[in-house]
Amino acid sequence: MPEGDSVYRLRERLDAATRGARVVDGELRSGNAAGLSLATRTIVAYDTHGKHLLTRFDDLSSLHTHLRMQGSWTITRAGRALPSAERGKARVRLRLADGREVWGLDLPVVELVPTTRERDILGHLGPDPLRDDWDPAEAIRRLSARTDRPFVAALLDQTCIAGLGNLWVNELAFLRGIHPFAPIGSTDLDALVALAARCLRISATVPGMYQVTTGDRRKGSSHWVAGRAGRPCLRCGTRVRVRDEVANDPEQRRTWWCPRCQPMPSGGDVAAR
Repeated sequence: MPEGDSVYRLRERLDAATRGARVVDGELRSGNAAGLSLATRTIVAYDTHGKHLLTRFDDLSSLHTHLRMQGSWTITRAGRALPSAERGKARVRLRLADGREVWGLDLPVVELVPTTRERDILGHLGPDPLRDDWDPAEAIRRLSARTDRPFVAALLDQTCIAGLGNLWVNELAFLRGIHPFAPIGSTDLDALVALAARCLRISATVPGMYQVTTGDRRKGSSHWVAGRAGRPCLRCGTRVRVRDEVANDPEQRRTWWCPRCQPMPSGGDVAAR
């Protein structure tokens, strides 16, 4: 599932390619304004908050989209058609004045709102380390409200910190040396929030460091525990364990950890394979 850094990088690509472009044809194909033409609008800005993308137009409307598990955006060059297999997945189509087309594919969330009402749909989100209004003190306050919550549950809660997904939550647990199902209060929240912000920013903005948590970009070596079930821990050699985070989770999230580097504070453990 795309995380905050993924959506931030998507925003940067779309902004560089289309900001200031005029839409001459196109429409929304799902959501609250399905069938609405977007012709005559000009794209003036993009913004993100956590995993949410906003496309702002000059008529003071904003297109709010979310990729979730399957969504994507692509741009076709003038004179090039989107493959027919993909056309049925189109939820947003924008044909620009230079002939290029911008496609939002298989997007589960598509809604058009007045720009002045963006907060109505995103105001519940916690602080985002990738935004200029990042507030680490507020993130710490929200995490401190329930220090008994499991580490993974607290950090996946977008109302605490926006933008952390399953990969980053698992990697942060390893980097902090905390069992992923231990209480969030078992770790230093100030240090955790600072580390989370630093990691997300590096991943989003430093070339070649996208979701590299070990510093080693080689295949199979870029993550400490995520996706490494049954393989030796890169630090101590102990077999990395895995557990379903939520039974029958449609997002198919998994939780990985090294039982030696991340012991449960009580000395117990949880079922894993």
